[in-house]
Amino acid sequence: MNTQAARRIADLPDDFNAAFDLLAANVADQPDKVAIIDARGTCTYGALMDRVQRMADAFLRLGIRRDQRVLLSLLDTRDFPTVFLGAIWAGIIPVPLNTLLTSEDYQWVLHNSGAVAVFATGDLAGKWETIAAGEPHVQFISSEGGPWADLETMLAEATPQATPASTHRDDVAFWLYTSGSTGRPKGAMHIHGSVRLAANLYGAGVAGFARNDVVLSVAKQFFAYGLGGGLIFPYAAGATVVLFRERATPGDISAQLVQHQVSVLVGVPTFFAGWLAHPSCPSKTELPSLRLATSAGEAMPAHLGTAFGDRFGAEILDGLGSTEMLHIFVSQRPGDVRYGCTGRVVDGYRVRVVDDLGQEAAPGEMGNLQVCGPTTAIGYWRNREKSVQTFRGEWTVTGDNYVIDADGWLTYSGRADDMLKVGGIYVSPIEVEEALASHPDVLEAAVVGEADAEGLIKPRAYIVLHDGVSASDDLRDALKAHVKSQLAPYKYPRWIDFVAELPKTATGKIQRFRLRSG
Repeated sequence: MNTQAARRIADLPDDFNAAFDLLAANVADQPDKVAIIDARGTCTYGALMDRVQRMADAFLRLGIRRDQRVLLSLLDTRDFPTVFLGAIWAGIIPVPLNTLLTSEDYQWVLHNSGAVAVFATGDLAGKWETIAAGEPHVQFISSEGGPWADLETMLAEATPQATPASTHRDDVAFWLYTSGSTGRPKGAMHIHGSVRLAANLYGAGVAGFARNDVVLSVAKQFFAYGLGGGLIFPYAAGATVVLFRERATPGDISAQLVQHQVSVLVGVPTFFAGWLAHPSCPSKTELPSLRLATSAGEAMPAHLGTAFGDRFGAEILDGLGSTEMLHIFVSQRPGDVRYGCTGRVVDGYRVRVVDDLGQEAAPGEMGNLQVCGPTTAIGYWRNREKSVQTFRGEWTVTGDNYVIDADGWLTYSGRADDMLKVGGIYVSPIEVEEALASHPDVLEAAVVGEADAEGLIKPRAYIVLHDGVSASDDLRDALKAHVKSQLAPYKYPRWIDFVAELPKTATGKIQRFRLRSG
């Protein structure tokens, strides 16, 4: 069985390099086809292959060797796939990082991963400069400006490495960090073979990415979801991907969609809600190319799917994926959409819902969703405890509560823990509470999720103030600004309620469920 037909790890050859697999066929068949459109213009598959092969040589010149880790703090330009695939080509492990994290977060990841190099877009260099000054053993490379060695100069001086590293399909290819219930990220380790299998099972098997598609992913490439929609699936199909390096505002994305006549839009519900309500949102006449959208990261309210269909005569495929599974394993299908449900299990995967005793729930009964499939991460780096809790034999615990009906449709019923998903990104209530509690006026804080007017979850904070401090709108604004200064901005509480006390157990643990129930 060839790689394009593979559905199991065993279907792939032993000698397998994910970067070679994604690019080689395109370079052989269509080297002049545009692979990437970004702020710099276009980049063909032939040019992308040259950059990747030069990057592999640049790693050697930097003294970086197989299985060492390199961090990617890169915005969405051609430099991301250059470094990401160049590392995989060389047998080095790239670790993409959320570009919204704080310097403290980055320093923790740097130490946890043991990375030997950091590639940073110039816009993000300020978050790294103090870290770099204290880590002389780590090499820093600049993309699109910055204080360190220039990536483009490095590529120009390199010699393309035509032969990829001799890697096995089961070798670790890259890591993706995911947030945990304590707020500290966990490094999920993914193997070479999973890249092709995700492309086959979801990219081709469900969404139907095709060679003539022009794809734009609102989700950035450092997310598992964005890595699939903005890199893996377009390259596996030989399509063109539009990379937008800036924050995905409705007006900017509308302009990109119309200019490049995008056919597949990869988004999240929070984006779709703001975009469909924005005056810049194009009509079907202005964007006749749009044939499909995908959504994941948080539950999609049914009215958004209906509004999208009414406007464009196309469907949004809602789906459920995770960093641990690499991409979507439950999804709607083209022509078989039921808004309000997440979908049905993707071919090649199995799911089950279990109760608190670990027994499989009956159809219609709520329980914790577990998944089994060929793209599962092999574990978390340096986190045996969480690995054992999450990866249980062939089953992976998602932490999501679901109901499965008799026909196999899955409906989301909330998180099994207190984690929130805001704009498709996990947010720990604990870290938001700690940020609020660090303000001198705050005695205690509790954070829960609440649906906004669009039915999307955002953080709501309940605050107990110190004696003598008066509640006010000015204090609300100050506390929001304080959280933004401490954490990634998307984590700040949208609403703040001042209360006399917080509900607690006899042992003093905050009962967030009582706050959620009002």
